[in-house]
Amino acid sequence: MFKAVIFDLDGTLADTIHDIAAAVDASLSRRGLPVHGIPAYKLMVGKGFANLVRQAVPAGFPPEATEEIRREASAFYAAHPLDRTKAYPGVDELLAALARASLPMAILSNKPQGLVELVVDGLFPKAGFDQVRGEGPGFPRKPDPASALDLARRLGLAAQEVCYLGDSDVDMETAHNAGMLAVGAAWGFRGALELSGAGADRIIAAPLELLPILGLA
Repeated sequence: MFKAVIFDLDGTLADTIHDIAAAVDASLSRRGLPVHGIPAYKLMVGKGFANLVRQAVPAGFPPEATEEIRREASAFYAAHPLDRTKAYPGVDELLAALARASLPMAILSNKPQGLVELVVDGLFPKAGFDQVRGEGPGFPRKPDPASALDLARRLGLAAQEVCYLGDSDVDMETAHNAGMLAVGAAWGFRGALELSGAGADRIIAAPLELLPILGLA
């Protein structure tokens, strides 16, 4: 019986890709650098904003200039986090069902903490997450399990009592590294093929399909 759920954010609870792409492309285009389509950005996200920018700039681009683009794109995104971002269909209903069941919920993202909070506060102000954690000091990024295990401890649970839902290979690796059930969100940025290849324990096609896994339907 699972007693809590940890969610990835981007590509799992929220379709954030258009606003992420707009922020990075704005900085690239200002410098006359090539921009990228949405499919490309879906493959770049997942390992942190700085890593995304490093992938977006041309090979051999100077580190100092790359960092300048990261700062500028981060500021742009912070000013426009919800222009086109929206919760995936069924997510609000899932979160409401978990809240009614008094099942603890947490978010674990590789997006910087401040940006995570902007998206969560804007899209899910009444969801009642017990913990919301993005990239910040003190914990390494996913797939290192340290943050996931710390969240479980803060919820007073053992790792095996926690279900982890995410949309990428990084998420499945994080769950496995932490000893949690790895559930893949096939509606997200990467799709069922990547999730299967990453060893997902279960793959679901819609958010409400999580409820039977949790014993709630």
